[in-house]
Amino acid sequence: MYMKSINVRIQSIDLLRGIVMIVMALDHVRDFFHTESFVIDPTDLSKTNIALFTTRWATHFCAPIFMFLAGTSAFFMGQKKSKKELSGFLLSRGLWLIFMELTIISFGWSFKLDLLNLDLAVIWALGACMIFLSGLVWLPFNAILIIGLLLVFGHNSLDTFHISGNSIPAFVWKIFHEQGYGNIGSFKIFVFYPILSWIGVMALGYCLGVLYVSDFDISKRKKILNTIGMSVIVIFIILRFSNIYGDAELWSKQSCFMFTVLSFLNTSKYPPSLLYLCMTIGPALLFLAYSENIKTDFSNKIKIFGRVPMFFYILHLYLIHSGAILLLYFQGFNFTDTDNNVVTNYGLNLQMTYLVWILVIILLYPFCKWYDLYKSSHKENKWLSYL
Repeated sequence: MYMKSINVRIQSIDLLRGIVMIVMALDHVRDFFHTESFVIDPTDLSKTNIALFTTRWATHFCAPIFMFLAGTSAFFMGQKKSKKELSGFLLSRGLWLIFMELTIISFGWSFKLDLLNLDLAVIWALGACMIFLSGLVWLPFNAILIIGLLLVFGHNSLDTFHISGNSIPAFVWKIFHEQGYGNIGSFKIFVFYPILSWIGVMALGYCLGVLYVSDFDISKRKKILNTIGMSVIVIFIILRFSNIYGDAELWSKQSCFMFTVLSFLNTSKYPPSLLYLCMTIGPALLFLAYSENIKTDFSNKIKIFGRVPMFFYILHLYLIHSGAILLLYFQGFNFTDTDNNVVTNYGLNLQMTYLVWILVIILLYPFCKWYDLYKSSHKENKWLSYL
């Protein structure tokens, strides 16, 4: 994160991204270690509890904030590169991320090689959005802003449109707006992250970068971030309360007040609805508004994770999965018992899951610190920007 013409990182963005990476690890530790991870959807209000729901809900902030800040990073990079150079970098990095999703990251999730059954998850979406942004950067700034707003605010109007069957148009529709399986020849592909609204999120993140150019007044930036952040939260509350537009899943009164609140917060992630994005991006903007002057030893440690996000992502995935296998064997199971994703009497309670999460962060910190120092002292190695 660099301000225009100044070789200084923007600390608030590093801090926010670091927090996002740490919280994301909690979700993945829960996936692999929690005793109910194979049998209960934490957001299913008929089966979950408040602690489990809020554990999952807190991690909803990760993907949209990371996607949003990836767009901001692209803007900063564009202050040091020509449009052609920026577009070329975004295109090549997007393709590289998709390749990583289908190989290194896919193997990290399953520890199995299966090239015929592919999952398109968050890193795929990040890469695909970068590819689209590589084209958008050629447009005028206002055009990018308008496209981003239209995609984020308008994509839910397409929720009732479906293309059935296994045709190419049906698969393309899943790629853009509808989670599900598609077949291309012998390949069976599950689209976890449809990308239409994510493209809008990254485009808006790109536009955010204009607030951080070197001649932009800091107090004015704080006021703008605060105003937009509060406005987005108000939009979320009004639209969510009305149950008219912005999310396919409506909220409803539950058996008790707290579960009614959970229903209100239980917005759709696949694809991310307008309300899901407002619920997560709004607070992120407020955080950016009020965190520029946070400089403590603890915050500096968190920033390290924010400066090496892809390195952290790969490392944490392999560490967590390896730890889960050790727990499997310790509790008397075999690795093949997880083939159908149904293992009873496996795992840890939620409190122990949190302890594993903290341990994972502690173990990864020295490696991330080393890589951060290595990157900063080897800036001549362009390939480091791809990890």
